[in-house]
Amino acid sequence: MFTLKEFLKEEVKPALGCTEPGAVALCVARAREELDDLDIASIEVRVSKSIYKNGMYVGIPGTDGLKGNDVAAALGAVCGKSALGLEVLKHCGRGHLEHAMTMLKDGKVRVIPDLGRDGVFVKADVMSSSGQKAACLIEGAHTRIVRVEKNGRVVTENSEAPTEKSSKKPEGDVSKQLANMRYREALRVLGEMDDDDVEYIMEGVAMNVAMAEWGFEHDVGLGFGAMIKNLAGESWDTEAGLPAKVKAWCAAASDARMMGVPLPVMSSAGSGNHGITAILPVYIVAEHDGASRRDTAKAIALSHLTTSFIKSRMGRLSPVCGCSVAAGAGAAAGIAYLRSKSFEMAERAVAVMIADLVGMICDGAKETCALKVGTGAIEAYYAAMLALRGGLKPPQGVVDALIEKTVDNAARLNTEGMTGVDAILIRQMQSR
Repeated sequence: MFTLKEFLKEEVKPALGCTEPGAVALCVARAREELDDLDIASIEVRVSKSIYKNGMYVGIPGTDGLKGNDVAAALGAVCGKSALGLEVLKHCGRGHLEHAMTMLKDGKVRVIPDLGRDGVFVKADVMSSSGQKAACLIEGAHTRIVRVEKNGRVVTENSEAPTEKSSKKPEGDVSKQLANMRYREALRVLGEMDDDDVEYIMEGVAMNVAMAEWGFEHDVGLGFGAMIKNLAGESWDTEAGLPAKVKAWCAAASDARMMGVPLPVMSSAGSGNHGITAILPVYIVAEHDGASRRDTAKAIALSHLTTSFIKSRMGRLSPVCGCSVAAGAGAAAGIAYLRSKSFEMAERAVAVMIADLVGMICDGAKETCALKVGTGAIEAYYAAMLALRGGLKPPQGVVDALIEKTVDNAARLNTEGMTGVDAILIRQMQSR
């Protein structure tokens, strides 16, 4: 059984920019670090359809709005530092961007989708002008480097990572355990929370609040969060206005993040937008209620645990929008627990959320993610409130009497029923 600290270390991490192009940049950067000659002749990156889809239209931090996996790959080669994980492009500047754009213009970078692969899979092959070659494979999770090679010789290899033939195996030790646990069993680690855990969780709150504030204050993306705030008017600080407030804060953060604003967010289960959705609704309600710092952190930790519990079954990347379904369910559970101190209420909220949004499709990371993040946030609030009134009477639809079975039903609908969705979406995008 993992500890709370182990869970937070593996599943709740800072991320700069969208995590899919972030994984591409990380993979290229790690391969390039093996080369003695840094004059790059070519970069070829092969990615799963999930990675390809999510990186096509999303902004890359520090590029003034440039988008795409190819931009991330070029920057990873020029200025990426693999030791920074999902903040791999943290130290990239204007000169680096110009160099990266020259590489793209010269046709040195190719990103190729493997339509036969799902989940997290990135394989980068980098060659220098002197003929040196290096390769890196990331699989199973966005920062899970499985193998690094130099001139055909294995430099490092993670023997416990999933093999190159399958990207559907569990992402890491914590996720692997969660996939085989009951929900209440996973929540036991909340009893271990100490002051360091509280501070780490609240550090994530500060990151995501800062991103939302940027979205409110600047005209970025759709401007959806700022629009909702303006429409809320005098109800903004009332209980009646709380649903709109929750939605606006999450949408504003996504508005900024999807356009590549160079600020980190605290991710959840491998996704920054999951982190926004899992954290901010719970925090906004806690602030409204005047909850203590520790109670707020505990409810947010429960939200993270719930998000990862669902993602461990549904897959790290999937045809279904994890921000609304998984992280939205996490937020619903967190809000319900915050206002009841009851795990049963949290379970009821998860069931309501899955019944509500289980079929929402992910059509890639882009500015319209603010719409779906906002939907996940506001529906999380309503799901929590409905749960506190009694929730649903199972079974009905995907909802079962057991929360584990409900999540498994939703996961099967996703992994078995929607297997062709990503390939269709990619073909539609490529045809433009």
